[in-house]
Amino acid sequence: MSVADKSKKNSGGLGETISVIVQALILALVIRTFLFQPFSIPSGSMRPTLLEGDYLFVTKWAYGYSRHSLPFSPPLFSGRIWGSEPKRGDVVVFKFPPNPSIDYIKRVVGLPGDKIQVREGVLYINDEAVKREKVGQIDDPDITETDRPVDVYRETLPNGVSYDTLDLTPNGIGDNTREFVVPEGHYFMMGDNRDNSSDSRFSVGYVPAENLVGRANIIFFSIAGGASPLELWRWPSEVRATRIFNWID
Repeated sequence: MSVADKSKKNSGGLGETISVIVQALILALVIRTFLFQPFSIPSGSMRPTLLEGDYLFVTKWAYGYSRHSLPFSPPLFSGRIWGSEPKRGDVVVFKFPPNPSIDYIKRVVGLPGDKIQVREGVLYINDEAVKREKVGQIDDPDITETDRPVDVYRETLPNGVSYDTLDLTPNGIGDNTREFVVPEGHYFMMGDNRDNSSDSRFSVGYVPAENLVGRANIIFFSIAGGASPLELWRWPSEVRATRIFNWID
């Protein structure tokens, strides 16, 4: 084989490698934009449903697509394409309205036109109390983020969706609110960790439909203790095996 042939072969091999890498990146971008986006839980606002260290997939097609479906949210268009409304009770990733570069995750409790209020810790939707019953206590700091037993209440929304909420502080600042009337094209979000959640009761406000990124569906990995999934040596003690591949209610 001549030097020229060897050079041509090496050049062709490099070109093929670059082509494969580019195709893989494009495929990953398409999947992330239109199908699934991985998301890690950054705070305890959705405890006990979601914990810091949970890694989950968000379905991007659930509510259609907006500019926030694309990386870096380029202002290519406004509104949603093939949009559909979230259901009451969905756990949703959305862009923080005051700063869309930040992702939040909360539960949808209020739909456009709803009247939302919290009275003595009970959620009211259109002046009707949401069913709320105490189901026990959790005494596990990994779940509650505190070293004492915490009361757990089961809420059931009007459409039958049920989930657990924590009551860290009886008569907390979020247990009695003014009445909120959700504007058209917006949603009211709340965290399941009711006394430790920055949500629509406070700084988040009403969330525009355009800001919805997708619905949280499944936890594919979970690790405790602030560990990174890349710290393989910590897996035996920190991986929450019982949470892996759990569906999100």
